[in-house]
Amino acid sequence: MKSAGPLLYARSRAVPVTLAALAGTAAFAVWAAHLMDAYLDTYRRVPILALAPLLAAAVIGTSLHSASPELDRTAVHPWWPRRLAQLLGLTAVAAVLLPAAVLGDAHAFGPPAMIRNVLGCTGVTAVAAVLLGARLSWLPAFGYVSAVYLTPPGIRGHGVTLWAWPMQPGSAPGAWAAALTAFAVGAALHAAYGSRPEGPGV
Repeated sequence: MKSAGPLLYARSRAVPVTLAALAGTAAFAVWAAHLMDAYLDTYRRVPILALAPLLAAAVIGTSLHSASPELDRTAVHPWWPRRLAQLLGLTAVAAVLLPAAVLGDAHAFGPPAMIRNVLGCTGVTAVAAVLLGARLSWLPAFGYVSAVYLTPPGIRGHGVTLWAWPMQPGSAPGAWAAALTAFAVGAALHAAYGSRPEGPGV
C-alpha cells in the first residue's frame, strides 16, 4: 500500500495530464520557432522565450491545486516532501523539453535563457499559488513578463538584468540570480504551505 501512495498523490494532482500538457507546450514552442524562422536570428526567439515558459508555468501552477485541503492539513505524514517533489519534477520536465525550441547560441537567447525563464516563471507561479490559489497562479507571472516584454528597448542601468530577467540573454548573471531566487522562494513557500484553498466554504 505504501507504494501506491505517490501514485495516488500524482493522480489527485493530475500529474499525468500535466505532463501531457507540458509535452504539448514544448511541441507548440518548437512549431512556433520553426514558423518564425528563429534559427535565422536569435532575436526572433525572444517571444518564444517569453511565452513558452509562461505556458509551462501556468500548466504547473494549475496542478498545484489540492482537492482536499482539509485532509492535507490533518494527514499523519507531512505533505511538504511530496509537494516539493511534484514542483521540482514538473519544473525539471519543462526545463528539459522547452529548450528544444531554441537550440544553439547558448550565450544569447538559447537553451540557458529558456531554462532560466522556466525556473523564474515557475517560481513566481508557485508563490502566487500560495497567495491566490492554483487557479489564478498564472496571473502574476503573465502580468510581469508581459510588462517587461512591452518595456521600450534601450533602458539601461545596473538593475536592468535583475528586474528584466525574462528578456535577458542566457549569459546574464543578474537575470539568473533573479530567476533562481524567485524559484527558490516559490518552491519553499509551496512546500511549506501548499496552495491557498479555493471554492465555497474555504
